[in-house]
Amino acid sequence: MENNFDVIIVGGSYAGLSAGMSLGRSLRNALIIDNGKPCNRQTPHSHNFLTHDGESPNRINTIAKEQVLKYETVKLHDGTVVKTNKISGGFEVETDSGEKFNAKKLIIATGVKDMHPDIPGFTDCWGISVLHCPYCHGYEVKNEKTGILANGDIAYEFSKMIINWTKEITLFTNGKSTFTKEQIGKLDQHQIHINEDEIEKIEHENGNIRTIVFKNGKEFSLKVLYAKIPFEQNLKDAEDLGYELTEQGFIKIDLFQKTNVYGVYACGDNVTMMRSVANAVSQGNFTGAMVNKELVDADF
Repeated sequence: MENNFDVIIVGGSYAGLSAGMSLGRSLRNALIIDNGKPCNRQTPHSHNFLTHDGESPNRINTIAKEQVLKYETVKLHDGTVVKTNKISGGFEVETDSGEKFNAKKLIIATGVKDMHPDIPGFTDCWGISVLHCPYCHGYEVKNEKTGILANGDIAYEFSKMIINWTKEITLFTNGKSTFTKEQIGKLDQHQIHINEDEIEKIEHENGNIRTIVFKNGKEFSLKVLYAKIPFEQNLKDAEDLGYELTEQGFIKIDLFQKTNVYGVYACGDNVTMMRSVANAVSQGNFTGAMVNKELVDADF
């Protein structure tokens, strides 16, 4: 019976831990399975989260784990989920070590995996001076010499947002740009420059950008680079469980965090483009309550 739970939470970062606290306070036996590798693990500071503004993500995570695990019915298991199956009465989850756990309900809080471009230095700077979100980090680099690594409609829309924080913007398309004539005219109007040179590498110091070096030998110095890059789901068994993904690649959920598979919920970065610690915590808290409600209804 020690491997049987009311709920298994796959992923123990902010959304998963928040769901765990909600379930612990609901007296539910919950297991959180996590490998300790959140996507923001090298980000030095987290912002826009009340009571923790400017705190390191690792510190927030450490405090969260300490508080969640004070609830005796919540357990944390170190591992990576590699397989999930529907079974009679719920779900079976298998980790990379071969251990198996069962639960009535399943919460997927695994976040996403960012697919970094093959540019030396990019990964070293990710989350430090190569950023994905101005709401999380834009204030700290306001009015600085700023770049955006993106192309086409995504780059155009992102430029409209970033200009709120700085007026000194250069768009790096890393090759031929795909903007429309109307978009180019609007970018010119706001003095947002387009650089089509292919990038050779990013020179940095401890993750802080110094210079972008291009394949043609040119260089460009700047303070910060925003990047719009693709991602993939960390839990890659949508076909096995049968839950749907959106056109953008997020797990499809309803207003109650439910997927299309009965008993499977999802929360956090894997369901929304609004990636932030505050949003993940909010979604996790709500998801835990919704899962408990479904269990209460079934028991009653």
